[in-house]
Amino acid sequence: MLKGLYTAYTGMIQEQQRMDTLANNLANADTTGFKKEGLTSQSFDTVLVDKIKDGSEPYQYARRIGPANPGVRIGESYIDFSEGSFQVTDVPMDFAIGGKGFFTVEYTNKGGETATFYTRDGNFQLTTDGYLVTTDGDYVLGKRGSSTERIKLDPQKEVRVDQEGYIFQDDKNVAQIKLTDFEDYNYLEHYGENFYYPVDGATETDAEGKIFQGYLETSNVQVVSEMVQMISVSRQYEANQKVIQTYDTSLQTATQLGRLNG
Repeated sequence: MLKGLYTAYTGMIQEQQRMDTLANNLANADTTGFKKEGLTSQSFDTVLVDKIKDGSEPYQYARRIGPANPGVRIGESYIDFSEGSFQVTDVPMDFAIGGKGFFTVEYTNKGGETATFYTRDGNFQLTTDGYLVTTDGDYVLGKRGSSTERIKLDPQKEVRVDQEGYIFQDDKNVAQIKLTDFEDYNYLEHYGENFYYPVDGATETDAEGKIFQGYLETSNVQVVSEMVQMISVSRQYEANQKVIQTYDTSLQTATQLGRLNG
């Protein structure tokens, strides 16, 4: 077995996946509230290089064939939830969260099924009926006591929101924007550009973040940093490619010599 071929092959796959992740980050550098993603690398354990299903030995036992490392693989993907910078818009329906927490949204898919999703994108708007919705028309949820409800306002009146999320019209508290946080963000899955949803093991907590009206949180993607990483990934991909080309040339030479000696 030519271990170098397998090592280079798995290295190329690793770098391709890293490149896809970096490209997605760059594509969303201007997306409001976007959180960049990353990948970790992990070497294949030598215990995987075993002699298995060998008829000369008991079936249930696997015998190691020697120390070998057949390459690398993706360890895990992760999301960087660090806060992005704020952009001043002075638009009454634009909101940014300072600190931890997510806006709570009633998301409806194309099949008409609804689910509760979470986002840091506070680019909202009012419908003609007065409902506070996202740019895609999904309802932003508020809270009244212990219950959760859609936020409905008078579209003809001025809207003022304080840092606790209380919404005032004519100096009267008419609703409150619901912020949700989680103990461990590792239990949040990315959906689309800006939505997140909890998986088994996620535990909700009260959000400590503050809401700022007239601001939007920009993406936390650093374009220069991502470009530098892309250059590094490209060079590593090319290095693995050259290893395979070198092996290919060596095998061709060995084949030709074998024919001459034969």
